[in-house]
Amino acid sequence: MEPDQQHWIDCIRRIRDDKDQSAFIDLFRHFAPRVKAFLMRGGTDAALAEETTQEVMATLWNKAHLFDPTRASVATWIFTIARNRKIDAIRKQRRPEPEDIGWGPEAEPDQEDVLSLQQDTARLNEAIKSLPDKQRVLIEHAYFGDLSHSEIAEKTGLPLGTIKSRIRLALERLRHSMA
Repeated sequence: MEPDQQHWIDCIRRIRDDKDQSAFIDLFRHFAPRVKAFLMRGGTDAALAEETTQEVMATLWNKAHLFDPTRASVATWIFTIARNRKIDAIRKQRRPEPEDIGWGPEAEPDQEDVLSLQQDTARLNEAIKSLPDKQRVLIEHAYFGDLSHSEIAEKTGLPLGTIKSRIRLALERLRHSMA
């Protein structure tokens, strides 16, 4: 085990056992900027990345007892928390709050916007069709069939890791096709 890794494990243990603030400060100074950069590289704006980073570090403080060094490194554990918090934030943004729901008829969309959306939709359909079958089928299950990765694994008999990898590869190809 690398010396840095042992240091971070010791910090987590000190937080877990003693609520050691100096250990937390050490972890925070090292990991918080990296977590924020990770979130921003993934497309999160600076304000949300900052807020999410704070939530990640608060989770580290409150849930240090859940860390298991036999399952993951400290960095992997922290970045997994960050990834999950980012997903939660995205889901929350997509779900309208009750006051955000429009009441009454909506304004007609601008023709330029309609045309642009139609063109983007056509490009996306072509990009999806060009994916390898193994990836295309999983994308269709996940996004058009509204199935979770676990449900897709159940339905297809494929390992969950394979499904996640293929979907990630497919999304990367789609991203490049649409750029």
